[in-house]
Amino acid sequence: MDDFLKTTGAINDESRILILAFLQKHGKLCVCDLQSSLNMSQSRISRHLKILKEANFLEVDRQGVWVYYGIKEDLSIFCKDMLKNINNLSLNLPELKRFSCDCPKE
Repeated sequence: MDDFLKTTGAINDESRILILAFLQKHGKLCVCDLQSSLNMSQSRISRHLKILKEANFLEVDRQGVWVYYGIKEDLSIFCKDMLKNINNLSLNLPELKRFSCDCPKE
């Protein structure tokens, strides 16, 4: 029951749906690229990523001081279904804007 509530709570936000759709389209990204592309503050992006990670949508890849977020490969059936439904939405995703930070690009 807890996993179900975390998952449904995580996708009950337009910004988090946008982040999931964006990561599905572009793969693993660092926070700075998400911040630049989605025009959100670093603290807001980080808060949403934390919620999505706790709901088991995201994997975290640490490379030194840099952290990359991407969609987990071993998602539950419920999470996979949610992502399929998100893909069917008519979302106007912005272009990927690589932020000029010193992080290594995936």
